[in-house]
Amino acid sequence: MKLLSYALDHNMEPRLAFLCQGQAVDVMRAAFWLKDHHKKTDFIELPSNMRNLLDDWTFNFPLLKELGQVFSTINLYGLTLNSRPIAHALEDVVIFPPIHDPRSFRDFYAFEQHVKTARHHRGLEMVPEWYQFPVFYFSNHNALLGHQWPLRKPKNTTALDYELELGCVIGKGGRDIPAEHAEQHIAGFTILNDWSARDIQREEMKVGLGPAKGKDFGTSLGPFLVTIDEFESVKVGKSYNLTMLARRNGVELSRGNAQDLYYSFGEMIARASEGVELFPGDVIGSGTVGTGCILELQPENAGGWLEVGDTIELEIQGIGTLTNSIVAYDSTENLNHR
Repeated sequence: MKLLSYALDHNMEPRLAFLCQGQAVDVMRAAFWLKDHHKKTDFIELPSNMRNLLDDWTFNFPLLKELGQVFSTINLYGLTLNSRPIAHALEDVVIFPPIHDPRSFRDFYAFEQHVKTARHHRGLEMVPEWYQFPVFYFSNHNALLGHQWPLRKPKNTTALDYELELGCVIGKGGRDIPAEHAEQHIAGFTILNDWSARDIQREEMKVGLGPAKGKDFGTSLGPFLVTIDEFESVKVGKSYNLTMLARRNGVELSRGNAQDLYYSFGEMIARASEGVELFPGDVIGSGTVGTGCILELQPENAGGWLEVGDTIELEIQGIGTLTNSIVAYDSTENLNHR
């Protein structure tokens, strides 16, 4: 299933929906419509938001999947509940990050090509420790951006970059999760753009701690959370055969594949959960796919660093396209970011 969090405007609390017939079907309204019109009460316990759905994923997902199957055979046109539409065209709603309020966000560094190339550009060899365990950093889980939300360009950077990543959302928590069982803890996958201010990142990393201010100003997530069962047919070894693309102003810059991951999401989850609890709704990023950023491509080969007015589209096979445009920084302007 393709799940999303949506609202009619940025000032409303996002509601849970699933994609059906190209529209966002509101889960709670769909459940109560079935109760009112077909006396089916099976689905009214489903929650109205993504956080609550994930908090009891094992119970909720089979029920939600059944609800989706029911509505796949129903004509959505004109369906209302208490005069409110049950389904909305995607262009008529604000699409929030699928999980807009995760408890944490860990971003890994798991594609060997990206790590090798980025280090080579700085005159560095690979460190042996990278091959011993997957590494990650904690980013700002309160600075997530949704599909088609603007990104404020940080005022003190001249080297703004995108990063093309595959993200997963935890559906079942746990501690010390074995890698071989870890995928049972994944609710689904989404597209992740780990925006980066390379000049700031470069300076702070010299201190031996970070990244921090080079990345904490925004991470885009979405537009959908696609449940992990949808990817069984493209499972290859310990990853997935998913083409990953990035375009700047309509021109393709990056092309990679999720199957090139050196560390599986199972291994990342195992590492993240060592001695600590993972919670439903936690977000885990793969790190940048090979060729998936300007730092790796080099600015002279990519039209320079990103500027105000640029639009970045990240596309991952089976998930969709995540789009954001860059606007000037203005601390007083309300960009409707929550």
